[in-house]
Amino acid sequence: MADIDRIKTYHDELTAIRRDIHAHPEIGFEEHRTSDIVAAKLAEWGIEVHRNIGGTGVVGVLRRGNGQTAVGLRADMDCLPMEEVNDFAHRSTIPGRMHACGHDGHTTMLLGAARYLAESGDFNGTVNFIFQPAEEGLGGAEAMIKDGLFQKFPCSFVYGMHNRPGLEVGKFAIRPGTMMAGGAFFDIAINGRGAHGARPEGSIDPVVVAAQMHTALQTIVSRNVAPMQTAVLSVTRIEGGDAFNVIPQTAFLRGTARTMLRSTMDLVEGNMKRIANGTAAAFGATAEVDFRFLFAPLVNDGAETAAWVGAAETVAGAANVDPMGPQVMASEDFSFMLEAAPGAFINIGNGENSAPVHNQSYDFNDAAIPLGVAAWATLVEQKLPRGAVD
Repeated sequence: MADIDRIKTYHDELTAIRRDIHAHPEIGFEEHRTSDIVAAKLAEWGIEVHRNIGGTGVVGVLRRGNGQTAVGLRADMDCLPMEEVNDFAHRSTIPGRMHACGHDGHTTMLLGAARYLAESGDFNGTVNFIFQPAEEGLGGAEAMIKDGLFQKFPCSFVYGMHNRPGLEVGKFAIRPGTMMAGGAFFDIAINGRGAHGARPEGSIDPVVVAAQMHTALQTIVSRNVAPMQTAVLSVTRIEGGDAFNVIPQTAFLRGTARTMLRSTMDLVEGNMKRIANGTAAAFGATAEVDFRFLFAPLVNDGAETAAWVGAAETVAGAANVDPMGPQVMASEDFSFMLEAAPGAFINIGNGENSAPVHNQSYDFNDAAIPLGVAAWATLVEQKLPRGAVD
């Protein structure tokens, strides 16, 4: 097991890194400052550094012994495009940018594991520390993969970790098989005919069409998707018009769909296009649907789920690890890395009173940092035991 007491001796330093990243959040593919921090720290600890993988991605490579097995450990670096309402000293200094999902904490915990493993060297093989850009819907995992991530840095196994608000600090949760939903974003452009607000008879009102379409889209889940095939469809933005007395020419519906199966996502897409076009035509308007599949369902390998459970139990105790945690309708583009190599994704507790992720009051819980570092390092030590022969 990784020496958590030793890890705690640099807890303050890691906390300072985490809060600095939180105060300077960067949107997907613009994580230049964060990448600089990551690269500098890895180099400081004697780890081989590779930059600009998939854009702003960074990979650190650490080898020990003669083992041929390689483990990939992945953390995400980007923030969300939203305002922060917290008033603590490390709140965001960038308007419209906020680390509201804890990627600052994920990056810091993986940096801590890199430092520990570089200093202890208690493993036999290769560790690839993967710092990914643009997880929040911009395709950072696929960008790294398309840039040759697993050709340049072959991984026998790949693992990820994410904080979970509502789960007590010191606890972990995971499940084998499908753990998180696949996700898509959609934009529906409705084209009508603009007119004076006092003369609606001269218009084809796209706002009316948008309202009807919004209601009709909800029947996809309730009437097209089988009850046992979980799906969520949420219209999160409705836009149209600029003035009180003008019926606009166009209106827009934007939102997200989540499913546990790729086939269900195909069904949602097909029915969305049918409903959008049919509803618009009924009013004399037209519609254009841009449906973008962004996240595959996240599927944990059974054996590697057990490996994560073993590492977490070593650090936190069996009573604090849930090996059959809940399925989650949120999405995570680490799923594409799990399609490329066997592995698993685990949740670490962020505290029972934590604000939820994607909330303006969220903050990563620094008390979780040593536990995350120790779990990462223990996983490596158990997967790449010193003295093992490949």
